[in-house]
Amino acid sequence: MESLSPELGGLGAAAVYLIVFGFVFVESGLLIGFLLPGDSLLFGAGLVSGDPGSGVSMPVLAIGVAVAAVTGDAVGYATGYRLGRPWLDKKVAKGRLDAKHLERAEQFYARYGALAVIIARWIPWVRTFTPILAGASRMPYPRFLAANVVGALTWGSGLVLLGYVASSVPWVRDAAIAVGAFFVAASVVVAVVAGVRSRRGKRRRPGAEA
Repeated sequence: MESLSPELGGLGAAAVYLIVFGFVFVESGLLIGFLLPGDSLLFGAGLVSGDPGSGVSMPVLAIGVAVAAVTGDAVGYATGYRLGRPWLDKKVAKGRLDAKHLERAEQFYARYGALAVIIARWIPWVRTFTPILAGASRMPYPRFLAANVVGALTWGSGLVLLGYVASSVPWVRDAAIAVGAFFVAASVVVAVVAGVRSRRGKRRRPGAEA
């Protein structure tokens, strides 16, 4: 995480705002966003804002990140609602998808959707796909919007603020780096395990059908 701070620190304030807000929006709302280092970028930007000579305002950064995150998730929700759901309905109509799976997804987001949207903000990769799935599952938008705002403030603005505080408090910086490393490692392990299970499932299907 610290490695991003010098890189951002070498840019002007306007460039820092543009890069950070753009990355947060893309990671929150577009499928390609799962490749972006959102957590480390936000923390690094917070570190930069703690430097009086950087010209980067922490309040502007925190508010802008929250707006970009909320807007990005809204785009992801709209994508799932307008494109993802019709695609799933067609698969159900053609018998390629069991309608029960879609019903379960709807029930899940109706009951736990708000909590899922908030928690997903803190999990790399998952935060990119969650709003799309929420839209495809027809999660009520008012409930989604409320969770979207809470998640954007706690994750986006929270990490910026944490980086800002860490710039002058070494132990906070070290603790944040340790926590961040844990979540990054955990996300990689989860992805690897999911990939292995998926491959095993594909290998078993031909034998099961035979």
